[in-house]
Amino acid sequence: MPPSSAALLRWYDRHRRTLPWRALPGRTADPYHVWLSEIMLQQTTVAAVIPYYHRFLDLFPTVDDLARAESDTVMAAWAGLGYYARARNLHACSKAVAAAGGFPRNVAGLLALPGVGTYTAAAIAAIAFGQPVVPVDGNVERVTSRLFALTDPLPGSRKAIARHAATLNESAEAQARPSDFAQALFDLGAGICTPRQPACALCPWRDPCAGLRQGIAASLPAKAPRVDRPVRHGAHFLLTDAGGHILLRRRPEKGLLGGMLELPGTEWRATPWPEAEALPFAPARAAWHKAGRISHVFTHFTLHVDVYAAHVAHFPNAVAQVGGMAVAHADLDTLALPSLMRKCVDAAWPEAVA
Repeated sequence: MPPSSAALLRWYDRHRRTLPWRALPGRTADPYHVWLSEIMLQQTTVAAVIPYYHRFLDLFPTVDDLARAESDTVMAAWAGLGYYARARNLHACSKAVAAAGGFPRNVAGLLALPGVGTYTAAAIAAIAFGQPVVPVDGNVERVTSRLFALTDPLPGSRKAIARHAATLNESAEAQARPSDFAQALFDLGAGICTPRQPACALCPWRDPCAGLRQGIAASLPAKAPRVDRPVRHGAHFLLTDAGGHILLRRRPEKGLLGGMLELPGTEWRATPWPEAEALPFAPARAAWHKAGRISHVFTHFTLHVDVYAAHVAHFPNAVAQVGGMAVAHADLDTLALPSLMRKCVDAAWPEAVA
């Protein structure tokens, strides 16, 4: 039998999560809040996002406020969330929305915005504007693959999963409450149909679930064998002066961590950097010593960085040489410094000021 939208919505009305961006029952969701949360939630957990979400709303209460903000202010507020292209697209999108006088109300219009993909467009359209579409995130993929016992592995099965998911809201009940229905699917995946040990006995869709009947629900969705993540290596240099300043420079606008601040250093390559090869990239002649090694995991590779530290009386020439800036250690939290560079600073700062 087909899954009952009414049963899912009854379950949702009793068990819906309370989230800061979610409208209260009977209220209409703010599209700015929905969009901001969805961008932040890409590859990031709800628990990690909540403090950043509150911080953004304190700094930028409306999309117009965000559009008017300086890029460095936006990137500094984002620093620590990772996947920094999201922040650049977020700012560009806010400017497009402000110029247009508001968010488009349909999927096609939302897809034309910077940084808004298929899932995000569907989520905003359904939750904020009541469009009868099914946004397919990881939770909905998992629910759908188990419900229909779709055994082909991800990522190749995503199109088939999306086709089946699109049929879930065909009932009159789902069509009448598209915002609640989309969020009910999210909550079902997050709270009941979890990746490990799903609580099938509590699920409002346990009876029609083919995966449960076949005893394979917990193993779905299947995933293709994991490919080993490549490893890269780099070296970065923490230079301090008598005033307690750190030398930083800005990365190129395009590419990984584009436009953000960093400690001067080498390129990142497949082979390690021996000290003799790394030191010519130091921003000044000084008594450099290795302060430690940190590791940082990006989506597509793992980076190992040797961190060097040195202290000089002043570095005006070094600032000009690397196109950098002198920043007080106490001011780092106000800057667009990615978590990778915060790790480097934390590793070398005690050495640099000893």
